[in-house]
Amino acid sequence: MSSLKELPIFRLQFYLTAPYACSYLPARQARSQVAAPASLIDTTVYSELVRLGFRRSGQHVYRPRCDNCSACIPVRIPVAEFRPSRAQRRCQRRNRDLSLRLRPLVFEEGHYRLYRRYQQARHAGGGMDHDDREQYRNFLLQSRVDSALAEFSLQGEVVMVALVDRLLDGLSAVYTFYEPELPQRGLGVYGVLSQIRLARELGLPYLYLGYWIADCRKMAYKQAYRPLEAWLGGHWQAMDPEGGGHG
Repeated sequence: MSSLKELPIFRLQFYLTAPYACSYLPARQARSQVAAPASLIDTTVYSELVRLGFRRSGQHVYRPRCDNCSACIPVRIPVAEFRPSRAQRRCQRRNRDLSLRLRPLVFEEGHYRLYRRYQQARHAGGGMDHDDREQYRNFLLQSRVDSALAEFSLQGEVVMVALVDRLLDGLSAVYTFYEPELPQRGLGVYGVLSQIRLARELGLPYLYLGYWIADCRKMAYKQAYRPLEAWLGGHWQAMDPEGGGHG
């Protein structure tokens, strides 16, 4: 049997990036702690890293490690305890006519065009609204872990795609994009609710949502899913309704 020191996670190296402009909070500088080399990060290793607050973008595995800020808080939903709010139940009913199927990480022109429409409508000027096909592939279709595209269709037309990773103890919601011309459906909410349901069906205890940032509107929405746990002080703990930990 291999010793612990021979396992891949103990052969990883971690380095800090140089400061760069924060994508979430204006006029702030960010830094990331990056795990390398990517070739050692398989599903088992990545599952451990996610439990320590890491995320991935393509094959880039990182967690925030900013000099004077700790606003990015990793959060997850214990899916067995989740109970949808009244608004979330309405969202489920509105989208009962959507069909879901899991697809491998292969390029689909229709997915890419939907991604471009979503970026240009929801994140114009953010840098990703001009992603070409190669940038799209590198961001969403490059993975060394157990990943799939959750494809949601309405009458045969794809209206939402969610990239999900299957970890040892849960699903990780990596990125979701959807048809921006269907705002009344609340597709972003429905995507999260569907991933909660999928984790339950797979017998996995958690849905990892990435980082919650109280002062960033596009990241603060995660607090609407209850109960929510946060990685604070070196361990996972329940978040109170105002976003803090219980100690």
